[in-house]
Amino acid sequence: MEIKPGDKAPEFTLRASDKSQIHLKDYRGKNVLLLFFPLAFTGVCTKELQEMNASLAEYEKLNTQLLAVSVDSIYALERWKHDLGFDFPMLSDFNKTVSRKYGCLYKDFVFEMKGVSKRSAFVIDKEGTIRYAEVLENAGELPDFLAIRKILEELDG
Repeated sequence: MEIKPGDKAPEFTLRASDKSQIHLKDYRGKNVLLLFFPLAFTGVCTKELQEMNASLAEYEKLNTQLLAVSVDSIYALERWKHDLGFDFPMLSDFNKTVSRKYGCLYKDFVFEMKGVSKRSAFVIDKEGTIRYAEVLENAGELPDFLAIRKILEELDG
């Protein structure tokens, strides 16, 4: 399944690293930057989310909530969040349902791992419509954050 701009964002409920339940619909009235990443504690994922954490104030000015999703357990995500001081919700898609809904799940990843989230970025507007969708096949690449900010600036403008 491929998610495209103009599509309604698939609804979901996931557990955050603090064990609370996060519902996408709770963010209506706010833009959402939904980031999927392969695995906690890995180099590129750490770099990406540290950069996002450093940019949180910019996203807040654009009325945007950052949500980061991986197939890691809530326990691994909580440790990683604590160790690196991430200040946004880290969501566990341990059962791979949301990654599958958003079309960003590797069938085969490195070291014979199966069912790992592809590095992906989705901008969801205040009404729940996808405005930007980028699913990367190469886990070493990062989403186009300049394009993402441009879309968010247009939505907030």
